[in-house]
Amino acid sequence: MNKLSNTFDIGIEQSFDFLSPEYAGLFDRSAATAFQHPIWLHSLYARLASHAGAAPLVVVVRHRATGALAMVLPLLRIRRGPIRTVEFADLRVSDYLAPVCSPEVFSQLLDDSEACAQIRRLVRPFELLRMTKLPDSRLPIEDLLAASRRVSMDTNAYATVLVAPFEQWRASALDRSYQKELAKKYRQLQKKGALSFSCCNDSASVLETMEVMKRFRGPRFQAQGDGDLLQRPEYFGFYSDVALRGLGSFVRLYAMKMDGEVIAAVLGLCHRDSFLVIMSAFDIAGYKSQSLGALMFEQVARDCIERGDQMLDFTIGDEPYKKLFGAQPSPMWAVTQVGSPAGAVALFALNQAPWLKLAAKRLADLRLSPARTTTPTR
Repeated sequence: MNKLSNTFDIGIEQSFDFLSPEYAGLFDRSAATAFQHPIWLHSLYARLASHAGAAPLVVVVRHRATGALAMVLPLLRIRRGPIRTVEFADLRVSDYLAPVCSPEVFSQLLDDSEACAQIRRLVRPFELLRMTKLPDSRLPIEDLLAASRRVSMDTNAYATVLVAPFEQWRASALDRSYQKELAKKYRQLQKKGALSFSCCNDSASVLETMEVMKRFRGPRFQAQGDGDLLQRPEYFGFYSDVALRGLGSFVRLYAMKMDGEVIAAVLGLCHRDSFLVIMSAFDIAGYKSQSLGALMFEQVARDCIERGDQMLDFTIGDEPYKKLFGAQPSPMWAVTQVGSPAGAVALFALNQAPWLKLAAKRLADLRLSPARTTTPTR
């Protein structure tokens, strides 16, 4: 007979309300990332899960004495062919994944063997449990799930520390020659017309800028295997919904305009004095020699510093431009657990044959499935 925890009540709540005040309170107390924010997860489960053929698997832990939330594990069940997988709620849009729990409570859970055993039972059955994109120095979810030791992924995250005033940050983060190059190109750009930079502050400007981003990004990523997520109605709806719901608090959408027309845009999340870049778009065809991307990120950094942000986080991906802005790499981690012989075969294939990853990803994309390990097309 299974023994239950005396301290925690643990269960699955498929229709968990991520917009509820109790989840907002838990999130604020937790060590979670921006990608477990109430708005982000609400939109992900509501707008993307069904399109990807994924079933919600939300593990909810409450303090038995008070009924208060102690931890939420936002997971998904996804079947890829014969392989039943359990994964974090990601669906190709999240860069950092973590349990929604404070370090203190997480430590209490790890000390409660009955609670751990119950959580492990609830996430089964699966052929393969995969927890990718775990940030460095976060809660050890592998201990909670009795999974193998985490291993580093083949990609890093990048962030640059911001200091005020902007000129001081610019002088310390950017190479002197690069500073001069960008200053020259900015002067050239200003001569082309009325140049402006602003943060969208109403729903009309958000929707207009999102449409422009979609138009710019289509040709840019067409040749990169799986194309651009914004071209898919469900993903465009997801990002637009997050931008509208989070406007003025959780989300910033920056736009650079020439004579009133958007020529560059950056979408990002605000979390604990950091701005996390999740998507950008530029009119490369119209401004081939102007380095619009670099000029845009320079203006984003200026605005972040003026707002008091401490970090500009370029998130996951090893694109070279990030280092040009003084961004330093931090490792990303993955945890796996095999639940059957078929899962062992699948994991071996994933680890030993990189071309199988690409083939599986392309097959999954045809079915609107979320198989992926990095976020190059965002």
